[in-house]
Amino acid sequence: MTESVTVALVGNPNSGKTTVFNNLTGAHHYVGNWPGVTVEKKEGSLEYRGHQIRVVDLPGVYSLTAYSLDEIIARNFVVEERPDVVVDIVDASSLERNLYLTVQLLEMGARLIVALNMMDQAEAKGYDIEVAHLSHLLGVPVVPMAAKRNQGTAELLDEIVRVATAKAEIRPLKIEYGWELEEEISSLEAAVSQTELSQRYSPRWLAVKLLEEDEEIIGKFRD
Repeated sequence: MTESVTVALVGNPNSGKTTVFNNLTGAHHYVGNWPGVTVEKKEGSLEYRGHQIRVVDLPGVYSLTAYSLDEIIARNFVVEERPDVVVDIVDASSLERNLYLTVQLLEMGARLIVALNMMDQAEAKGYDIEVAHLSHLLGVPVVPMAAKRNQGTAELLDEIVRVATAKAEIRPLKIEYGWELEEEISSLEAAVSQTELSQRYSPRWLAVKLLEEDEEIIGKFRD
């Protein structure tokens, strides 16, 4: 029996996300628009080891703070559609900048895989990235790739299946904000856990967004 798996691709602009998407889906994809807006939506599919994998290419974003339409679309898909796997395409040659988005995805409770793309460019710059140690620190699988050479695609697919079928160990990093903020977050988290929204979103993530005065999240509590 074929199992269906939904995978969301997310990443900074120019991280190689489109190349990864094309490598995964080949000619089996189509382009449309997200409902109600003119933002492009790309979706594709493939079969791999008994799994029918649907791949959704989310808009390229630097963060998920909901300041732009692209950010809102990407964020809402991750938290509301709850894809089986979220693949964060990270530019290995600009690791520090790209990991800001990774941290936000971890806070959202996404079932995350980090696709460490452009490893060839990172190596050309003399960077030595300890992939296993990075995976240990983040608590999620990290797959080294060079998408332009189609290197790492099979390994990424293997990890997607492992995460989707709960065979990969996921212990995502919990970001600590210091005792003063953590007290406020814990208090809000306890209150949020009593609401209906906590059935759809991570209570801790909601608490952090409320402290950030995120207008979209505040609006959800007013509805």
